[in-house]
Amino acid sequence: MTDTALASLYDYPPDRTWVTANFVSSVDGAVSVDGRSAGLGSPADRQVYLLGRELADVVLVGAATVLIEGYRGAKRDRPLPIAVVTSRGSLTPDLPLFTDTAVPPIVITTEAAKLPDLPADVIIAGETEVDLKVAVDALAARGLRKINLEGGPRLFGSMVAEGLVDALNLTVAPVLAVGDSSRIAHGAVIPPVDLALASVLRADDVLLMRYQRRNSS
Repeated sequence: MTDTALASLYDYPPDRTWVTANFVSSVDGAVSVDGRSAGLGSPADRQVYLLGRELADVVLVGAATVLIEGYRGAKRDRPLPIAVVTSRGSLTPDLPLFTDTAVPPIVITTEAAKLPDLPADVIIAGETEVDLKVAVDALAARGLRKINLEGGPRLFGSMVAEGLVDALNLTVAPVLAVGDSSRIAHGAVIPPVDLALASVLRADDVLLMRYQRRNSS
């Protein structure tokens, strides 16, 4: 498949706000190896991961994932802002997210969070817990309507529970990880969300699947 065809397959719909989640898991459902998702990666998964960023207006990620995965800011030809969700003020200005970037990150937080002064666009979305609907609307109001959700599992679970996830790009790595790793979505019990399979690609033993929520269009 050509790069153009792949981009067309994974592109966002025009003229609306759309959230696509991107995850990799082992065959037995682990979301990480030794605490990091990189342990499940592959060249094919990396290609789709970078494409997701290329097509999006903004990356949405939880603060825990930023800290665990060592997120840095965007430094490409088209700098992509990183929007970080934190309810409890765990971010500090010395993180690479703030010191190694070409565009200021966005921090989505609460009235109650005790954040230090950060070189970021700060969005207040809730009093003690982040209101994710307010957060998505605030991003859209900034013209950031193509939202690439990169985790972690708790943020993904909360976004699903609020009905805010339109699609899921899921890479299945050909390994059995066992251990005590989390699943890709974690949180309160909710009714199952029905998905439609949009596409399946194979790269050697790696499967790259696209799902879409049935009532999204």
